[in-house]
Amino acid sequence: MTPTEPMANETTHSAGIHDVAVVGGGLAGLSAACALADSGYRVHLIERRPYVGGRASSYVHPGTGEVVDNCQHVLLGCCTNLIAFYKQLGVADRIRWFDRITFLEPGGRRSLLRSNLLPAPLHNAVAFLRSSALSVADKVAISRGMLTFLQGVPPDNRENFAGWLARHGQTRRAIDRFWNPVLVSALNEDLGRVSVHYAAMVFRTSFMLSAQAGWMGVPTIPLSELYSHAVGFIQSHGGEVSLRKSPDSFQYDERSHRWRIGLEGGNVEADAVVLAVPFESMQKLLPLLPASPDRTSASLDETLGHFQHSPITGIHLWFDRTITDLDHAVLLDTTIQWMYNKTRLQPQRRSGDTGSYLELVVSASKLLVPMPRQEIIDLALRELAEFFPIVREAKLLKAAVVKEVRATFSVTPGLDAYRPGPITAWPGLFLAGDWTATGWPSTMEGAVRSGYLATEALTRAAGNPRKFLRPDLPPQGLMRLFR
Repeated sequence: MTPTEPMANETTHSAGIHDVAVVGGGLAGLSAACALADSGYRVHLIERRPYVGGRASSYVHPGTGEVVDNCQHVLLGCCTNLIAFYKQLGVADRIRWFDRITFLEPGGRRSLLRSNLLPAPLHNAVAFLRSSALSVADKVAISRGMLTFLQGVPPDNRENFAGWLARHGQTRRAIDRFWNPVLVSALNEDLGRVSVHYAAMVFRTSFMLSAQAGWMGVPTIPLSELYSHAVGFIQSHGGEVSLRKSPDSFQYDERSHRWRIGLEGGNVEADAVVLAVPFESMQKLLPLLPASPDRTSASLDETLGHFQHSPITGIHLWFDRTITDLDHAVLLDTTIQWMYNKTRLQPQRRSGDTGSYLELVVSASKLLVPMPRQEIIDLALRELAEFFPIVREAKLLKAAVVKEVRATFSVTPGLDAYRPGPITAWPGLFLAGDWTATGWPSTMEGAVRSGYLATEALTRAAGNPRKFLRPDLPPQGLMRLFR
């Protein structure tokens, strides 16, 4: 990865903003708080949970006694702001990078997607053409579809990607074994509900611009452990972190131009506030904000009504023996979409040469949400055995099912028209969150970008404008001709 220099300290704030309260300890709030703390602001981070990370967190599962992530989170090489954030926290070495992805068919046949020495966008071409999971007709259809993204990403209109695929003559197998596995995992939504704009963005940004952009990074430690480094960073820069705290009031003093946030056990006062919470939490906070004569509150409430959730289900399985030598794989033609071998990805979990811990992921898992736990486990074991027959002989030691019902917002067609920027009509109040106007879908990268955009807006208001958002990876090879 291209090194990113740390943000320089700056301690002069000419517009009287010195103390900043950041509400929300997910990635949006953490990135904003760390950027501000590193720039000399006194930061007070407020988080309602007993840990930070938001939807990218881990906890001790009560039924198994094991630390589990609420869902497997990964990043790509094109996530420049998230990578910069990891470097700032000193945890970049806790990400393991892969330059290849294995696609598994039932029966165990493997196809490997990896780059070669050809210039972008041809760097995956050899592996793609060798894939046994797709026929010649499938590959021709996919190539024809990908060519439409050479000139850029289409605007966010009302067309969904399922309609786009039909209009561009994609075969059934091409949809089931290429477009669907990639996009449902990346955008956590069914293709009939996905914006063409963001579907095209995923493929152009991660598959076409450069080989580095498509590298996949997987954390080697539990997520809450990874993001707990942000707490130490804030505190080491003179800030405070309050966990298990939720605001119950917001007051703005016109004379002092300061905010007072009511918390159980005391108040927090600040010159500026960053609300870095999910959209459903923002809906709950709106009634607590001061009245807005220009109907800003009502307008924002109406805007938030256009957002919807999409769930992710993680199925955690502990076996008495090794199931596979793969670190991870895409599983084709089944309900389960991804397999992550946590015993290999997180070596500290190994308790000897025997036994293994796998996490299976089902994105856009609407059908699984109402299903009982045991029914989901039975389904997972049946499907996993189609790829790894040894599962039928292995003893399942324990299992956990984690349903993250509010995992992401759905990037439905036309949603960008309703995504607000960081600036609000309330003085000194800024918005962050992956649902705001970041130009990215609901991802960890989008969340960090929102934190940096809010920080840039705040420093402009303070009369000390700073640039925090990191540039995208530049196109490589032949893609330089298609900017």
